[in-house]
Amino acid sequence: MEVGFTAMPVPHGDGWTAADLDRMPEDGLRYEVLNGQLVVNAARKPRHQLLIRWLGRALDAVLPPGRLVLEGVGVLIGDDEPIPDLMVVADSIDVDARGVPAHQVELVVEVVSKSTTMQDRMVKPVVYAEAGITNYWRFEPNTFKGQLPGESLPVLFAHELGADGTYQLTHRVSAGDTVTLRSPFEFTIDPATLLP
Repeated sequence: MEVGFTAMPVPHGDGWTAADLDRMPEDGLRYEVLNGQLVVNAARKPRHQLLIRWLGRALDAVLPPGRLVLEGVGVLIGDDEPIPDLMVVADSIDVDARGVPAHQVELVVEVVSKSTTMQDRMVKPVVYAEAGITNYWRFEPNTFKGQLPGESLPVLFAHELGADGTYQLTHRVSAGDTVTLRSPFEFTIDPATLLP
């Protein structure tokens, strides 16, 4: 019995672009473009998905008028299209477009997993900051290097874009602690509420 094989598309130029993502197979993997490189990630684990879902619900409950929470949608940054786990955007977006232009994005959220550690901690924050996205939140749901003694998971790292165009850490919040963030809007959270 012969098994069918679909060839992977190749980029049209020197590197991958957001437009190339339209030709990717629908195979359950998540494809994004960062700095002209194709990034492929496996399906999320339940812990990861639950944190995103519960965070999305909590954000929906306090969103100011004119904002939307989106999950798994790309941010259009030049030829790149990174896909944050969750983002808050101005609700005047084109709902039929392939992604959201960076200037309409107020907050991007990444939940670190083993397969996305380097991207979520090092690459994506630089890309998002260079695009002028004012707020970047990272959640660490698993034990991580640099975890403080007694720090319960998940841990939220909230960043705001500084005058120098890079993200500045404004809050580090472990599960069991409650903080009120004021940017991009007021939001009170205890990371412990995001996981069973």
